[in-house]
Amino acid sequence: MQVLRHIPSHQQSPCALAIGNFDGMHLGHQALLNKLVATAKVMQVTSAVMTFEPHPREFFTPESAPARLCSMREKLEHLAEADVEVAYVIRFDRRFAKVTAEAFMNDILRDTLNTQAILVGEDFRFGAKRAGTTADFVEAGFNLVSLPQVDMLNCENLPERVSSTRVRAALAAGRLIEAHSLLGRAYSISGKVIHGAKRGRQLGFPTANIHMRHERPALTGVYAVKLDGLPSVANLGVRPTIAGVPKLSLEVHILDFDGDLYDRHVHVEFLHKIRDEIKFDGLEALKAQIAQDVLVARAFFKQNAVPQPHI
Repeated sequence: MQVLRHIPSHQQSPCALAIGNFDGMHLGHQALLNKLVATAKVMQVTSAVMTFEPHPREFFTPESAPARLCSMREKLEHLAEADVEVAYVIRFDRRFAKVTAEAFMNDILRDTLNTQAILVGEDFRFGAKRAGTTADFVEAGFNLVSLPQVDMLNCENLPERVSSTRVRAALAAGRLIEAHSLLGRAYSISGKVIHGAKRGRQLGFPTANIHMRHERPALTGVYAVKLDGLPSVANLGVRPTIAGVPKLSLEVHILDFDGDLYDRHVHVEFLHKIRDEIKFDGLEALKAQIAQDVLVARAFFKQNAVPQPHI
């Protein structure tokens, strides 16, 4: 997949274009991308996606912007897996925020990206002050492709549209099975294994420290997870028992593993919430709780057996 982090200066090959934030890549996003790829194939044009960095709400109201479900790298990985051919990652800044709906349609979509079909959510808004709607695409002569509606039962057992908001709510409440259903897979965070303070090793539970690109993750706490398929226990949070300035970290203790993962890019799948983060009176109390967390994780994996991959 070709990734362009700017709007090209010359006209591109004809494309079918899906526009959105695609945070989390849930079943609704997957249905849209499947429709995109199928539409592009029928029209014999390039399948392309336009997404934004940062999220527009992070630009306008950073204090109240929603927690991110995935980093840009994770998002691009999902787009590539969906067989999207081109991804336009547009920097959402003050200049781009001033582009009018008319200029966005005519200068960017029509004249530069050579858009032959547009796929967006039904509530999609665009242009300065969010003045543009899907009706404007139709009025301007664009081929607006109808999208499949993806619904699933909510907590009240009623049908509700699959959305990133629902995924965030499920993760925040520790409802990982519900999040799995909405995503079509276990929720995961990926990152590079980096050197830490080695406190886990000192406590008898060595951990892989994952470099976090999520400043405000959708979930925190202690979980039974799989790191690249290996049964593990993870702590995602600020480690309140450890003295010093609180800093978000993802630390993973791999069960029955003794190896070197430094500098490796790994995927951590969240499978079962064990508990919230707690501030303990000292390191001995923390060590005892970690031992208990490991027992809970082992019991979980015994009931939900996973094959041991070679790592």
